[in-house]
Amino acid sequence: MVSWRGFRFGRSSTAGQRPRPAPRPIPVSRVELGDFTPDLDVYLGLVAYFQLALFESLGHASSLAPSTRTKALTGVIAASTLERHKAMLTLIERADKDASDVMQPHADLIDDFQRRTAGRDWHEAMLATYVAAGLLDDVFVRLADGLPGDYRDRVVAGLEVDAESDETAIVAELSLGIGADPRLASRLALWGRRLVGDTLLVARAAIAASHQSADDERLEPVFTELIAAHTRRMDALGLTA
Repeated sequence: MVSWRGFRFGRSSTAGQRPRPAPRPIPVSRVELGDFTPDLDVYLGLVAYFQLALFESLGHASSLAPSTRTKALTGVIAASTLERHKAMLTLIERADKDASDVMQPHADLIDDFQRRTAGRDWHEAMLATYVAAGLLDDVFVRLADGLPGDYRDRVVAGLEVDAESDETAIVAELSLGIGADPRLASRLALWGRRLVGDTLLVARAAIAASHQSADDERLEPVFTELIAAHTRRMDALGLTA
């Protein structure tokens, strides 16, 4: 069996690209999202359902893949997404909760988000996976700080399964397409900007699921950080956020 892990899809991802702009750090006062962690079952249900919905979206993206290589890449990322979902199911079972029961309250929010961020083709779908799902996983990791016992470490370990290699592979493949077609760069830059609003709505809903008051002034630094992270992800592709 051929392992796709660490495999470089195609030629160098920098071919034909303009130089990437340097990341633009934004100094902010860090807010600890552990103060806004929802109840354990609410948190696990949200994260588990998000990973499941993302897995389903990647299945659709695979049908849009423009080549055998991109279809294979999509399958690899879908498989690791399913592993992250399974990790959350294990924790739900450990907490003596029913997975269907704790995921169901989040279905409408996440399903609507996936519809809005599905994209018109494979490139847009993969940018959404890289940018939008990446940002939400960042939020989930930070919210995990307030989980009881050793759940925080177990959640973070589950969410980190192949996450870095998935992002690297997506950047490499999207960069190939951008280098070959300047029009794709313009379209993806616009799509990336559209993704931010929908992603921040889900992030806000995750934070608001806690019992703490999540006023705009207190959370402003959080969303400043999320937008800065979005900019860094777009920079990695040579795109303007």
